[in-house]
Amino acid sequence: MCTLFFGVPWWVILLIAFTFLSGYMALRAMVAEKRLEERFIEQEGQVYMKRIEEERKKRFIKKVGE
Repeated sequence: MCTLFFGVPWWVILLIAFTFLSGYMALRAMVAEKRLEERFIEQEGQVYMKRIEEERKKRFIKKVGE
């Protein structure tokens, strides 16, 4: 019942495999989170730049109207 692979019990091999799998999944989640955060930052930057451009247009129109 307790089969050995290279002198190591099967459950130890399984534990090591799941540890590596867990590390891989954590790395994948971290990369996905970073991409999502970068996308959000880019989107917020676009909103900010649009607001600045609108303010410049308002100032220009106000200045020309004087």
